[in-house]
Amino acid sequence: MAEQRFNATGKRKTAVARVWVKPGSGVVVINKKPLDTYIDRETSKMVIFQPLVLTGTYGKLDISVNVQGGGGSGQAGAIRHGISKALLEYNPEFREVLKRAGFLTRDSRVKERKKYGKRSARARFQYSKR
Repeated sequence: MAEQRFNATGKRKTAVARVWVKPGSGVVVINKKPLDTYIDRETSKMVIFQPLVLTGTYGKLDISVNVQGGGGSGQAGAIRHGISKALLEYNPEFREVLKRAGFLTRDSRVKERKKYGKRSARARFQYSKR
């Protein structure tokens, strides 16, 4: 029988992460690079491991991620979302715990586009009476 792999897609801002989870020794690979090489910020690493720590599967699953778009923080959020959704496929009993923590909700906050005639999305140019 082939090894069981569970996959899901996570999104945050403009970042999209495709995540594959399989039982293993806790190896995390992002874009074919080890986690420590790809991500250098400790807070981002903490964000990525939140669903694993919460469900008690930290160090028990191998995770392979393909992520593109966005910046470091957005990518970390997308990976967290993807891991959470993949954990649901792995074990549906994790749903309540992950849902309560808010990891199954896609954080849809995206930078608002700049409008014409304005300095940024909403800021006006300074009005000069004289």
